[in-house]
Order: sequence, then structure tokens, then C-alpha cells
Amino acid sequence: MDKHTGDRGAVRGPEPHPGELIVGRDAELARLFRAVDSVSADPVLMLVGDVGTGKSALLEHAVRRAEAGGARVLRAEGSESESSLAFAALHQLLRPVPAEVDGLPGRQRAALHDAFGKGPATPEPDLMLVGVAVLSLLSGLGDHQPVLVVLDDAQWFDRASLDALSFAARRLEGEPVTMLIGARGGDHLPGFDRHVPTLTLEPLDNAAAAQLLRLQPKSPTGHIRSRILDQAGGNPLALVELTRTASAQDTAAGLPSAGPLPLTEHLERIFAARLNGLPAATTRALLLLAAMDSADSAIALSAGLPHAGDEIWPPAERAALVRRTGHDVRFRHPLVRSAVYHAASLGDRREAHLALAEMLRDEPDRSAWHRAAACPHPDAAVSAELERTAGRARRRGGHAAAAQALQRAAELAPQREDSARLLVEAAAAAVFTGDIAWVEELVAAARTRTADATLLASAAVQAGRLAVLTVRHPVVFSRLADAAEELTVSQPAAALDLVAGAAVVRFYSGEDTQRHRIQDILRRLPENAPHAGLRTWVRTVSGPFDDRDQLLSSLPRLIAEAKDRPERLTAVGIMAWLLDETPQAVRAFDEAFDRWQVRGALPEGLGGAVAWAYAERGRWEQAREACARTTAIGRVAGLDHAVACAAAVDATLLAFQGDPSSARTRAEDALTLIDPLESRSVAVYAHRALGAAAAAEGAYETAYGHLRMVFAADGAPMHYHASYPALADLAAAAVRCGRHEEAATIVERSAAALADHASPRLRALISRARGLLADPEDAEPHFRAALADPVLEYWPFERAQTLLDLAEWLRRRRRIAEARGPLTEALEIFRRLGARPWIERARAESRAAGLDATDAAPDALAELSPQQQQIVRLAARGLTNREIGERLFLSPRTVSSHLYRSFPKLGITARSQLRDLVEGTLATAAHQEQGHRRGAGRRSAGWVCRLDPTPPVAQS
Repeated sequence: MDKHTGDRGAVRGPEPHPGELIVGRDAELARLFRAVDSVSADPVLMLVGDVGTGKSALLEHAVRRAEAGGARVLRAEGSESESSLAFAALHQLLRPVPAEVDGLPGRQRAALHDAFGKGPATPEPDLMLVGVAVLSLLSGLGDHQPVLVVLDDAQWFDRASLDALSFAARRLEGEPVTMLIGARGGDHLPGFDRHVPTLTLEPLDNAAAAQLLRLQPKSPTGHIRSRILDQAGGNPLALVELTRTASAQDTAAGLPSAGPLPLTEHLERIFAARLNGLPAATTRALLLLAAMDSADSAIALSAGLPHAGDEIWPPAERAALVRRTGHDVRFRHPLVRSAVYHAASLGDRREAHLALAEMLRDEPDRSAWHRAAACPHPDAAVSAELERTAGRARRRGGHAAAAQALQRAAELAPQREDSARLLVEAAAAAVFTGDIAWVEELVAAARTRTADATLLASAAVQAGRLAVLTVRHPVVFSRLADAAEELTVSQPAAALDLVAGAAVVRFYSGEDTQRHRIQDILRRLPENAPHAGLRTWVRTVSGPFDDRDQLLSSLPRLIAEAKDRPERLTAVGIMAWLLDETPQAVRAFDEAFDRWQVRGALPEGLGGAVAWAYAERGRWEQAREACARTTAIGRVAGLDHAVACAAAVDATLLAFQGDPSSARTRAEDALTLIDPLESRSVAVYAHRALGAAAAAEGAYETAYGHLRMVFAADGAPMHYHASYPALADLAAAAVRCGRHEEAATIVERSAAALADHASPRLRALISRARGLLADPEDAEPHFRAALADPVLEYWPFERAQTLLDLAEWLRRRRRIAEARGPLTEALEIFRRLGARPWIERARAESRAAGLDATDAAPDALAELSPQQQQIVRLAARGLTNREIGERLFLSPRTVSSHLYRSFPKLGITARSQLRDLVEGTLATAAHQEQGHRRGAGRRSAGWVCRLDPTPPVAQS
């Protein structure tokens, strides 16, 4: 597994370990060896199979192979009883490397310590930072030797650990780290389901099964052999264990006399039979180990279980129930643990859990779960203890663990009202897991336990919070609207909350009938002053151009009220963005991010609003950071719609920056994650991105085809908000592929639909479109109108496009001197943004206009990929590789690799030169362009009219 030397030699053949036969798995073992030898290009490989198919044995061979090659191996084994403890699996994985954890940067180290309950918990820890910390730690270990991460029985990992590990797994490309995951087939493994290469262990074929039987110490013959082959069904563990039992008894009595039994029950009975004759102390120790089911020997020892060298264990080892390795005592197979546990009486199991609860009193979360497992009936004290456990889990960011603890606390609560309250709290915690089915299950259970209107309303709101982020828009909208209508009289505040969620669904779907229903519900709700902000939210989200002026007038008051509430600032920012008040939106988001630094991760904006606002404002680096964060959170939570929203924004920026291939990939990713007919907003954004990618390559017929899909066959917008910004780009593509008439019809229809409600930005875009589509002699007034309002400088890319269009028109009318001013400004903006295709187009036009456009320094940055540009700019500001990695969710090694590849393109040899290069590039470009502008200005003063010097609301 030599990723340092790039060793890609031939794969050595399978090397079975003595005493642990691997039969019929040559191909699978070779695939694992390719992974650990770095012959495979896949840094992550999932091994999937039913119980007993040999996953653990194959992984053990891979571990030996990696260790023989000098790799550092970190491993964790899933534990059913610890699947409710936040970060338990991650803690087990990283327990052997405490020094490396302590060597992480401060924020990352604190995030891991907080996750493991070692430090002062923050109110809302940044879960993405935990993932970055894991990635950084694995990458750092790889600096010294290759690393193999083995996650066995991952179906029993706690959700918080899976989230962190899947986050890191998606970013291991180029790292000297390989991750092998063993999981049961059919089990859902959050974060690892999509795009992870999977090796499935099927049952052994007849020849391999027969060979495995022949290799057993006492190979069965005759009728017994046939029965074993039939009963085992190709399961290696079943073949071995049935053979061992039959051989021990020298008879077929241990097998069913007729007909098959369920394989798991059958094996459990066989394992349980081995308990007969064991010393009482051994049996008790086995039950304690089974009840705890911890694969972490350090925890087992701290709980008071006998040491691996204790004389209690050899009888269990001789009975093939456990395996002792060094300080560890482990069950040979999860079925052994199950057999031991279920073979005990209910009373013995209860005593074992109570004993463990006492042994683990210094670990209150584990102790609480054991007390709960020992409870045959409701118990208020244990329920309260689990509720406290949930609080600790939530403070560490373990939302799944918190929800599980609250759900169990509800089961143990003696009073039905308390049980209902706990279930609603469990639903609130489960919202953050993205598991909509679980949330709905908890809400449904709460409804069966209470008639309290307030609690039921709260339950409906919790279900609605997550439902709006799924792709089931028609179903979710109907459910939210129905619930809101039922609560309009009895619980108007909850009804308004539900309508607010319905408005978000309306935005995603773009369905006009939903807007009418929202308006009808709003009319039936009392207009209470305390809820005015939420009503404004609903009206803005569901129809921002219906009454834009009145909605705008509400923004200053809402901003003042949200001053100390980052989540409200975010909501106001989203409203400002929807109203095309992008400067206000960006200021609100900036302030919210600043205030949220000590309170945890900023929640998602509606449909990628944060990223869109930064993109429109020309802050593309921050827009892509927002996309990266949304993608990370969305993938962890399984929220495909959020991921699709981010992918569409990211695709657009990639196209603008001159990476059309990556832009197409991201846009197509977005379209595969949603139903274009039910999520029109994302579909429109994705087609706008595909249109921009085609335009960047000069494929205007293709660009027009994509942009035409942003509008319906009759020319109406496919989406009431997302379609309109595409009007000018549609016109630009149309004039280059002979579609003037059709495009003009669409533009005028949109202009008529917006009428007096259009924002200054949309009026400018419509004017630009009209200028492009007009006869040459009639175009100038439209271009001038598109540039007249000074507020339009806040949309720099759109302004630069218009400037370039005007300059091209002027030059073609032989007004070359007048063309130089707008041309110079357009080129300056494109260079500052890093819009490579438009830089080249503006440079070509500049040369035609007699301007010197050979400035090499800005083009040096433009030669970098969009991600390299991001990294270079952050490095130039003095951020370390680790800090850049935290921003962009990359490992320090990946950041370093990008910088290493960027230096030759930039003509530098040291990091210290970056700041001078970036600042010098901008200063030189600005100086030259000011000179060009002064020259052009002397020849053509006042090339653009500014009709209204008074700044509008967006500048206040």
C-alpha cells in the first residue's frame, strides 16, 4: 500500500492465514489487496454481504497485507448497543492516536474533544469541522506512512460517526489513505450509499461450498453432508459451524429433521448449545460482554470485565465462542453474541445490564442506556436519565443519538403527556439527521399519546421542517397546507409556521396553484403584529414580485428586529435576495456568519440563496465556499434537494470561470437528484448553468437550447423567480444562432408579466436583452438604459456583460473611441472576477479597438482552475493549508497539492510571493485600465448616462 512511492506492481495472490480458510473468494480477496496495495484508484471500498459470508475474515487478511507493507492500520468495529452513543465508533477508531488528535489545529482539536465529551461542549458544535478534523488527522498520519482505515460491521456505527467518516471518505482522493468498510447487505449506511465502489459477497457456489466442507477437520459425508450443504445455502459461516456441530455429535441430531429453519435462528441455537457445561463464572462474563457488546477492549476493562488473560476465558475460547488477541476478548462472530445474550433468561439479562450500569457509572451515557435496557416497565427516573443523555448528545452534535435517547425515554415515561413531549423533542432532534421516515414515525407516535393541541401543532411543525427539504414537493405541500388549515383557528402561530414551510416548497416547485392556496390560508389567519415578519416571509417567498414595493418597505424593520438573531438575519437576507436587493442580502448574510461563529453552523438558505447572493454580488470565492458547505451538510443528512441546489449554483460559477466540463458535470448531478417537473427551481438553475457552459465554449445553438428550457413552450417563465435572470443570456445566444423572433417574444412576455413590479436589476436585464435583439440602429438606447442606474454596479458580472455588448455594438458602428471606455471597464471586471471566457472575448474586442490587452499578470491567475484560484487567493491572504482546508472542506494535503501545481503556472517558487502576485496583478490591471479609461474619456466623455444619482433601498 505504497502511495508515497506510487508502487503499482502486480498484485500478490491471496495468502490465507493458517486456521482461517478463505475459499471461493479469490476474486474478492484480490480486489481488497489491490486496494491496500494502491493498485486500485478507489480510496474507499465497501464490502457488503449477509451475516457469515466472510466480510470480517477478508478484512482481516487485508489488514495483514497492509501491515506487512508498512501501513498504519486504524480500525473500528460496530457495536449494536453503542449505535445510540454519539461518536462512539469514531472514538474507538481514533483512540490509538491521542497525540495526533492533540496535534490538530485548535478548532479541529476542540471539535473532536467536544465530540468525544472531553471538553466544554459548545451550544451548537460545527459538525462539518469534526469531519474536517478527521480528514486532517488521516492526512497527517499519511505523511509518515500509508494508512488503512477498516470499519467493520459499519451498519451498527452511530450516525454521528458515520457522518464524520463519510465526510472524510469523499475527500480521500490523492491521500495515502485507504478506507475499507464491511457492512451487512440490505442495511442502509448513511453517507456511503451513493458513488461508493461496492464489492458484494454472494453465497458460495456449489463447487466452493463443497471444497470448504472437504477442508474441515472432520469433513461430513453422505446424508449429513447433503443436509449441511442444503441448510447452509452457500453461507461460509453456516457451512463451518454446522459441520463442527455435526462432527462433535457424530450424528445428525443437531440438524433439523425436515425442512429448513431460518438461518440466523438455527445458528444461534447451535452457538447457544456450546454454553452447556461452561463454568458459571465464564457464562456470566460472556453475558456481560454480550450485554455490553463493545469492541473496544479499553472500555471493557474499565467496565470491570475480566482481563483477556484471566482464567475465566479459556473455556469460552475452547468452545469457539470468543477469540483472544493480546488484551482483547472478542466474540468470534456477532451471531455468537446474539446467541449468548438470547440464551440467558430475562432476569439474567436484566442483572447483567444493571451490573454494567454500575460498572460504567463514570460514563453516564453508557450507564443510562444499560439502566434503560434493564427496565421491564416504565420508570420516571431512568426516563429522566436518558433525557439528560440526549441533552449531552445534542450538545456534542449527536442529533441521531439524542433522538434515540429521547425516543427510549418516551417509552419509559410513565405519564402519556411526558411521553408525547419527549417524542416531539425526539422528532426535533431527528430533523437534523435528514431521516424523514423516522421523524414522521416519531410524530405519529406522539399523536397517539396526547390530545394537547399545542404539542400536536409542534409535532406537525417538526415534521414540516424536514419535509420541505426533501424532493417530495407535491405530497409535502399538501400535507403542510392541510395541517395549516386545520390549525388556523386553534393554533394560528403553528399554522403560520406550517405555511412558511409550504411557501418554501412553493419556491422549489414553482407551482402557481400552490401560491393561490397559500394566499387563501393567509387571509384566514389573524394579522398579529408579533408574527408580521413571518407573514412577510411567506408573501416574499411565494411571490416576491406580486407586491414588491410593500415587501421592500418591511425590510429595514425586519433587519432591526433581527439584529441579535443570526437565524432571523439569514431569513431577512433570503427575503432581500428574492426581492433582488442583493447588496442588503449579502450584508445580512455577512453579519449572520460573523455572529454565528460562536454558535455553530449557519443553517441552509432557501434553495442556495446564500450562494446565489454572493455569486450575484461578484464574491464568487465565498459563493463556492457556501456551495461546498451546503453540499457537505446535504450529503451527510441525505438531503438530495439541498445538494442539487448547491450543485446548480456551483455549476454556474464554474461556467463563468471557464471550466465548462466541470460545470456540465455539476449541472447534470443536480438534474439527476431531482424531478425536473416537481422541482422547477433547480431545473431552471441547472439549465441556466448548462447554457452558460455552452456559451463559454461558443456553442450558442446548444446554449440557446438549454436557456429556452427555462421558459415554457408559450414563452411563460418555468419558474416565477429563477427564470427571469436568464432573459439577457437567452437573447445573447439567440442573436448568435438566428432565433431573434422567438427570443424577442419571450422577453416581451416576461416584461409585460413583471410590468411595474420588476426590480432595477430585472429592468436592466430586459433592456440588455432588447438591445441585443433590436435592429442595429435601434439598440443603443436599450444598452444605455441597462447601464443607467448606478445600483447596477452591485451585479458586476451582469454589468460587465452589458458593457461588453455596448462596446461591441459601438465598434461595429465604427465608434471605436467611444467603445474603449465601456470595453476597458468590462475587461477590468471580468479580470477581477476571474471570468476567463469573457476575459478572452473582451481582450479580442480590445485589440480590435486598438487597446493594449496583453497584460500577462491577470491572465496568470486566469490559467488556474476555479478551485486553484480559490486556494491561491486564500493562501495570499495568509491562511495556512489547514485553515484553507477548513474553509473549503479539503485536507491540507489536497490544498498543498493544488498550490504545488499552481506555482509553475504563476511563475513563482515560494508561498511568500503569492500576496505580492495577487495584489500586484490587481493593482497593475487597475492602473493600466485607469490609463485606458482616461484616454478613452478624453475622446468620449460621458459614454454612459447615470440618470439617477440617488441610491435606492439596496444602498441604504
